Amino acid sequence: MGEKRRDVEQILAESVDEGLKILGDSGKQAILFYLEKNFSVRKHDIPKKPEAFADGLKKIFGEGAYVIQKVILENFYSKLGLKYEEKENYTFLDYLREVNHGEKH
Repeated sequence: MGEKRRDVEQILAESVDEGLKILGDSGKQAILFYLEKNFSVRKHDIPKKPEAFADGLKKIFGEGAYVIQKVILENFYSKLGLKYEEKENYTFLDYLREVNHGEKH
């Protein structure tokens, strides 16, 4: 189980990295810097601290954070061989919990 968890965390880290690229390289670096300085979340910590990551994006972008999170989630689900489906009132964390608890498998 530990190995599977590590794999999912690695895939999430890759998905975050790729998702933030929609902001361009400078934008991505600025977001990562802000998250580290204001939320103590370094890039490699994001899979272990998804709440802080989601909160940080929301502080920066407000409701616009949803667009970035959606790109990340679509990529994440795709890498796991799953179909991403938007669900009413679901948050970024709800989608991650769903994958971590095997509800999508």
